[in-house]
Amino acid sequence: NGLMKKAKEIAVLCDARLSLVIFAPSGKMHDYCSHSTHLAQMLDEYQRLTGKRLWDAKHENLSNEIDRIKKDNERMQVELRHMKAEDITSLHFRELMAIEYALQNGLDNIRDKKNEIYKRKIKNEEILEEENMHLNCVLQQQQQEMTSAMEVNGRDQIENGYHHQAVMDFQSQMPFGFRVQPMQPNLQDI
Repeated sequence: NGLMKKAKEIAVLCDARLSLVIFAPSGKMHDYCSHSTHLAQMLDEYQRLTGKRLWDAKHENLSNEIDRIKKDNERMQVELRHMKAEDITSLHFRELMAIEYALQNGLDNIRDKKNEIYKRKIKNEEILEEENMHLNCVLQQQQQEMTSAMEVNGRDQIENGYHHQAVMDFQSQMPFGFRVQPMQPNLQDI
């Protein structure tokens, strides 16, 4: 903190261009640049005056890569504005055709996906209908078996004089029947 304070005082009192970079033992960097300079300018000037290379080829490649990515980002933002139909008056006819083709291709992909989902929904409904019919058949078979068992028990009970009581007991034990409702009922059926 004392060094930073002294650097600020020297920059003000002497009207000097000053840059200070300090790395703490924890690895944290602290820097100060006087009001009229930037750290990159100071490092470039130091490199030019001393002849020592502060930047190696790796750093230059990274700097070039950053510049390239920035240019790509700007280009993509312009393309996005064009896709949103913003600022298209400056475009050439061929560029407009390319955008139209890209939009049409995207629209076709969306339609294909929508149709695929619709077909999957229809297939699932068919599967559910088949399962419902199968369950209705099983239910009818069980009801027929219960009816025939009831008839056999009824004859035995009549012979013993307990027919009416057995029928009442059996009906109270019969399972409830449920009707499966469609996922989207037709309003005319309601």
